[in-house]
Amino acid sequence: MNKIEHIGIAVKDITAANETYTKLLGKPPYKSEKVESESVETSFFQTGESKIELLQATSADSAIAKYLEKRGEGIHHIAFATDDIEKEVARLIAEGFQPISATPKRGADNKLVFFFHPKSANGVLIELCQEITK
Repeated sequence: MNKIEHIGIAVKDITAANETYTKLLGKPPYKSEKVESESVETSFFQTGESKIELLQATSADSAIAKYLEKRGEGIHHIAFATDDIEKEVARLIAEGFQPISATPKRGADNKLVFFFHPKSANGVLIELCQEITK
């Protein structure tokens, strides 16, 4: 893994959260995007080499909606950048981390993504990200 790519924060109201993080970081989000496959709306803020991703559910049965209902707003996941997502997935599975899906899929911010269950990483959802170059 290369670095922390982003920290995902689940929010109830992305407009209000954008205002909060704009004040906090002194600049607006550089990108907003809906990810239909995950039923979320996202906003991204650049901070140094890493990013903060705000996530608001767009469907009551989405993973983010369930997370908010159970835990409330807050850190949802930590994403790590990798140059070879398939190799890193295989390595982590061999190390005993529990995958959530079978293969990487397209996510937000022009990335291939893959998630590992929080039970595998001390209660933290882990995301791997690889830039899509094609």
